Amino acid sequence: MRKILLASLFLLASATTFAGGYRVGLQGQRALAMGHTGVAYVNTAEIAFFNPAGLVYLENKLNISAGGFGVFSSVAWQNESTGQFAKTDSPMGTPFYLYGSYALTEWMSAGLAVYTPYGSTVEWPTDWAGSHLVNNIELSAIFVQPLLSFKINDVMSIGGGPIFVTGNVNFNRNANRTLTDLEGNRSNITVDDSGVTNWGWSLGALFNVSDNFRIGAHYRSEIILESTEGTATFANFPNSPLTPSNGDTSFEASLPLPAELTVGLSYDFDKWVFNFDFTRTFWDVYTDLDIVFGNGRESINPRNYRNSSLYKFGMAYAPSEKFTLRAGYYFDQSPIRSGYFAPETPRNDANGFTAGLSFDISNSFAIDASFLYVRFKEINESYDYVDDGSSFGGTYKSSAFIPGIGVTYKM
Repeated sequence: MRKILLASLFLLASATTFAGGYRVGLQGQRALAMGHTGVAYVNTAEIAFFNPAGLVYLENKLNISAGGFGVFSSVAWQNESTGQFAKTDSPMGTPFYLYGSYALTEWMSAGLAVYTPYGSTVEWPTDWAGSHLVNNIELSAIFVQPLLSFKINDVMSIGGGPIFVTGNVNFNRNANRTLTDLEGNRSNITVDDSGVTNWGWSLGALFNVSDNFRIGAHYRSEIILESTEGTATFANFPNSPLTPSNGDTSFEASLPLPAELTVGLSYDFDKWVFNFDFTRTFWDVYTDLDIVFGNGRESINPRNYRNSSLYKFGMAYAPSEKFTLRAGYYFDQSPIRSGYFAPETPRNDANGFTAGLSFDISNSFAIDASFLYVRFKEINESYDYVDDGSSFGGTYKSSAFIPGIGVTYKM
């Protein structure tokens, strides 16, 4: 055996909650309750994420929104030919957000956005049929973004700022389908890295067509995370010149966080608000994931993602001054091509159903809550690029439900 089967070993690309590929769309309670729409909806500091151009139109001088979510997801897999079955047993994920804005003048506002657009934890059973591709992974990426928003005139505003990203990952998989040491322990590799950083940027524009109708657009740049200081641990390999030595070594890998373009509109009248957003995610940057280990081994893993679209609809109704009710729906197109469907990111086309409410405790303080149920299309697919020339496939059935709670403050 000249080359241990290291295919599909990757840095930050696996295991996510939803929203196509490894993107997690949980960036605000009010927005999520309305189908995760918000590029043209000026309501709270949540606009800092969806379109910073809207910060300058917030009515209050100081605006703060903060909250988090509990992600409960599961993936079931079965090979219909052999009857083999496995189901993930993943702990709860906890993405969060914090947004703030301050009106410096009538035509300029400053803001700060901290959020987690990538991250989750997935655990498959020990020695399941796909353990040569993944056993478990813990992933997180935090974005920190200072913002400025400028009112050009009463019709148009622009806003944006630099993005600082820091990420962490811990990932484990078996070396191949059968390899063990003399005691029968499966040979495996663990990749661990933290503090992987880089910079990006975003820019948005907002147009006030009328007092009740807005159109918005927001672009978030591609960011490449490069890992050069992490540790790869090879464990339980037999003592053979054909296999790697046990112990720690270095590795190098990179992962693209793709660019996104969102356009949308918001219309309100009386007690109602209606939103529509369209997001195009430029996943075609993710062609492969090559990993070079310090012990001379390497892994070439094709991904060949395609660009994907996300269609989002939302509405809100305020029956009183204290309560606002919200609901929404989105369709999320998977970027994963046929033949590249790996158990690390078993994310097919998805339908998301959302709801939520806000309760104003006072003129300054409100509590926001949301709920999301995601149903992924059941699919029979495979990953056809294992090093030994084989493929791994089966039927995948996935779902997730995500409650969230947050607070809004304005002064």
